[in-house]
Amino acid sequence: QVQLVESGGGLVQAGGSLRLSCAASGSIFSIHVMGWYRQAPGKQREVVTTITNSGSTNYMHSVKGRFTISRDNAKNTVYLQMDSLKPEDTAVYYCYSLAGTPTPSAYWGQGTQVTVSS
Repeated sequence: QVQLVESGGGLVQAGGSLRLSCAASGSIFSIHVMGWYRQAPGKQREVVTTITNSGSTNYMHSVKGRFTISRDNAKNTVYLQMDSLKPEDTAVYYCYSLAGTPTPSAYWGQGTQVTVSS
C-alpha cells in the first residue's frame, strides 16, 4: 500500500505559477512510476506528467515547456512546478503512483484544486 498526500493548490492569475507537492508513504520501495493527473469539471481525468524511478519523464502536449515534474527521493516527494498557467489548466490535480510487484496497482492522492483566473 502506498499513501499519497498532495499540497500546494490554490488560486492564481493567468501567467502565474504554482508548485504542487506529493508526499508518498507506506511501501515506497515498490513504486515504479509517479505522476500527476487532472480532472476539469465535466471532463475525464487525464494524465499530465509522469516520472519513472530512473528519472524519465513524459508530459501531455499542452503543458510541455510550462510544467516540470521532479522528485526528491530523500523526502519521498514528487513536485509539479507549473509556470505560465492558463485558465484551461483549471482542474483538480491528483497525485498518482504505480507500485507493487508482480502486478502493479495504481494509487491516488485526495486531489488538490488549481484555479487559474483570466
